[in-house]
Amino acid sequence: MKKGTILIAALALVFATSCKSDKKETKVADTPTPPPTEQKAEPVVKKVKVALEAKSDSGVSGNAVFTEENGTVTMVAVFEGLTPGVHAIHLHEKADCSSPDGKSTGGHWNPTAQNHGKWGDTAGGYHKGDIGNFTADENGNGTITFTTDEWCIGCGDVNKNIIGKGIIVHQGEDDFKTQPTGDAGGRVSCGGIIE
Repeated sequence: MKKGTILIAALALVFATSCKSDKKETKVADTPTPPPTEQKAEPVVKKVKVALEAKSDSGVSGNAVFTEENGTVTMVAVFEGLTPGVHAIHLHEKADCSSPDGKSTGGHWNPTAQNHGKWGDTAGGYHKGDIGNFTADENGNGTITFTTDEWCIGCGDVNKNIIGKGIIVHQGEDDFKTQPTGDAGGRVSCGGIIE
């Protein structure tokens, strides 16, 4: 009788162990958690709007919007009160438009010490502020759009950062050769680029 009891106890132990193993395997076979989905970062867009005021008794006013996205800055500027014809527009060293003639902005913004010239002229050189010319219509209205990856808004690179610079519209046309200003005439409108 003892052998029968031992045999039954041994069988019960084997059966119980077998059931525990099945339960462990069932836990391992649970559905795995799916990996987290990647979230794409939204591009950072920086924007600065600048009001331009009349200088040199000109009556010229306007505004410019600078937008930076994906390492590229686009400037869209609109003006009124200009004499019909071609006018130069430049970025100058300082955002100070306090003087009546706009000369408080200093000279053209030229952090790389290049000659004045036409934007992109790698042979002759150009200032980082040498935007170029635009045309005012018969009603004195003008607009210009300019895009570059050589500027930034508020970055730490002194050769690219436009914050703290001034925008100047000139009475005349930039000839792209006269040093250091392009012989563009008086400063008729001014705005400071400030964050």
